[in-house]
Amino acid sequence: MNLKDIQPIPNHPALFIQKKDILVVADLHIGIEGQLKEQGVQTSSQTQKMFNHLFLICKKFNPKEIILLGDIKHNIPSATIQERKDVKNFLQNISKIGTIHIIPGNHDGFIEKLSPNNINIHPSDGLVIENIGFFHGHRWPKNEIMKCKQVIMGHTHPSVMFTDRLEYKTYESCWVKGNFIKNKLTDKYPNSSNPEILIMPAFNPLCGGIAVNQEGITGPMGKIIDIQNSQIFLIDGTFLGKIKDII
Repeated sequence: MNLKDIQPIPNHPALFIQKKDILVVADLHIGIEGQLKEQGVQTSSQTQKMFNHLFLICKKFNPKEIILLGDIKHNIPSATIQERKDVKNFLQNISKIGTIHIIPGNHDGFIEKLSPNNINIHPSDGLVIENIGFFHGHRWPKNEIMKCKQVIMGHTHPSVMFTDRLEYKTYESCWVKGNFIKNKLTDKYPNSSNPEILIMPAFNPLCGGIAVNQEGITGPMGKIIDIQNSQIFLIDGTFLGKIKDII
């Protein structure tokens, strides 16, 4: 499969893999509203909005398979009654669209109990499909992932921080595209093919994010990614350059 077939969808925090008809989204964090409410932030549920958003994308691209790249639910270790209901309903509804694959993230304890029987739940150390490795990013992926040409992860909720002349700071969700520091990569994965890595933005707009041009990449992969030379793309497709050049 040509890496050009792996394309972020402009204006959407979602990835479509042509020729395989696979749609990928990461970090739904269904139930995050409960935590925000405890912190004094009142907001409506995003679950139906996310389903509507995903449904519109699917209507346009007609994927045969959908990969949920971790953190489907939010609260850990347990989930509220409302969150359990929302997760079940969301998964039941999207399972009508195509074959669903879940690669559990660090928020997805007991996700198998909330999932319909027709959902494919894979090990949290990743899934390989035709030389593309998928994993959430909260733990080291298995060796087979790093033998792929392309690896795709979530977890970080990447954003980029801008500072204007008056020192006001704004944040925008973004995609991060980069490579690994070769000697660190081979120390950890001696049989690696030195793949390109793509880090996905969170699908839930309430998630917030890590300003990668200030804080780097969260999770173990941040230890071996060449962060400063990684490239930043906004959700609308705007290319901003390398992280080291964005102050």
